[in-house]
Amino acid sequence: MDFSVLNEALASKSFDKVADICDALMLQVAAEGVPFRDEWPFAVHLLGHIYVDDVNSARFLWKSIPATIKESQPELVAAWKIGQKLWTRDYAGVYEAIRGFDWTQQTQVLVAAFSGKAFSNHSFHSNLKLYTKRMFELLQSAYSTISIQDAAQFLGMSEEDATNYVLRQGWAVDPTSRMLTVTKQAVVKGQKLDPGKLQRLTEYVFHLEH
Repeated sequence: MDFSVLNEALASKSFDKVADICDALMLQVAAEGVPFRDEWPFAVHLLGHIYVDDVNSARFLWKSIPATIKESQPELVAAWKIGQKLWTRDYAGVYEAIRGFDWTQQTQVLVAAFSGKAFSNHSFHSNLKLYTKRMFELLQSAYSTISIQDAAQFLGMSEEDATNYVLRQGWAVDPTSRMLTVTKQAVVKGQKLDPGKLQRLTEYVFHLEH
């Protein structure tokens, strides 16, 4: 089976195209009646949907995969664990799922780009990537103050790394109360905040505090 287009997308870090490429290829081979399941890169396909924040499609794909394949591909199960955490709004659990598996070379770059974590000996990657960036922007939009502990859980970092990062973004910290004061950035004209995401964020903070 020819996965050259998919491999090119991964090599060029065009991760936002991965899910669409996999969907198109799957439709093509299915229409041609070509057996494909045994060699299909299900983990990459699933992570492609997760990368573009399409958890519904990731969930549909997961449900369509035969149990025998799930049982034989631990990396696929690990990829869906990320999807599960997103589906249940367990934001801190997303990072635990990412760190809880030794990803192969093929999926490493995709997972790293999504999570913002470099797969190296460095404890912190200074250039936050997609998911961590999303969480930071949600925190910045939704809160005026937040505890260091909660911010660290949302951002998937240690408390020290999270504090250092938000300080570089202009936030302020009160060492006594261990609270962070959020500095708002100017909203880009036409930019809309997803109220559903804010609601999920609020629910998660409530969960942390109770």
